[in-house]
Amino acid sequence: MNSPETLSLIDCHPSESSFREDVLDGLSREQKQIASKYLYDARGSKLFDRITTLEEYYPTRTEASIMRTEIDAMAEAIGKDTLLVEYGSGSSEKTRILLDRVSQNLQGYVPVDISRDHLMDAAARIASSYPDLDVRPVCADYTSSFPLPEFVEEAARIVVYFPGSTIGNFERDDAVAFLDRIAQAVGAGGGLLIGVDLRKDPDILHAAYNDREGVTARFNLNLLRRINRELNADFDLDAFRHEAVWRSDLGCIEMLLVSTKDQSVRVGEETFSFEKGESIHTEYSFKFTPEQFAEMASEAGFRIERVWTDDQDLFSIQYATVGAW
Repeated sequence: MNSPETLSLIDCHPSESSFREDVLDGLSREQKQIASKYLYDARGSKLFDRITTLEEYYPTRTEASIMRTEIDAMAEAIGKDTLLVEYGSGSSEKTRILLDRVSQNLQGYVPVDISRDHLMDAAARIASSYPDLDVRPVCADYTSSFPLPEFVEEAARIVVYFPGSTIGNFERDDAVAFLDRIAQAVGAGGGLLIGVDLRKDPDILHAAYNDREGVTARFNLNLLRRINRELNADFDLDAFRHEAVWRSDLGCIEMLLVSTKDQSVRVGEETFSFEKGESIHTEYSFKFTPEQFAEMASEAGFRIERVWTDDQDLFSIQYATVGAW
């Protein structure tokens, strides 16, 4: 099996040119926007890990609590000789709850993340903690196609693990298309174990995305820091503020970076003007009813088999399978 020192990485990290093209395109739109996946460079990933420990941020601890309570049922659903592929593995802390129970039954574990350094650190820790588990990290944008290790053919089935309700970062049509790509990747008989955040009191949501310590603000503003560093830009971080608002019309939290003055910003050879109060959209976080998510999953070819929730119905973990095509 792999040791932390000999982990074999499949590296499909997006190119700098892709980042530049997406940023220039997004800043040229009437509503300026930058895809949320670019929030997760090494520093952004560490800041997000900090967010998950905050008192106001309920999703991570609630999801972990559900997993601890229902882990036997989840392990039964995943089955034996399964290849477990985790999308957006991050620090893989919740994954340990799962691996403590199922690692001995897995064909292998494939963590997938866009932040290479963060991925390799987490994969090395997993490999060290589970020496008999074949760990094969993949650095990739999981919203696009990427290769799986060759040993995938040896597995009885593939199950994608997608915790944290990151599915909520996609608008509806994009979410269905993304779920469809997962269905194609796991194939008939494959499964999906996914975290799905639920509709709730907007005050709870507002507090979760506007924490008192300002960690979420630093996480959001770090995107501008990254653009400055990687794309030769001159964003003044003190001239933008973080804002996260509940959009009742859309059923989501919208995260923004708002210009605090009239200003111009250079990105490479391009210059962009901002009026005071003008914003850059950086993230949606949609919240679902169980019926809404089941409908989306069905359109992508999945059938919801199990739904586990906490006693306050703040969050859900759902298991879905793909039937024969």
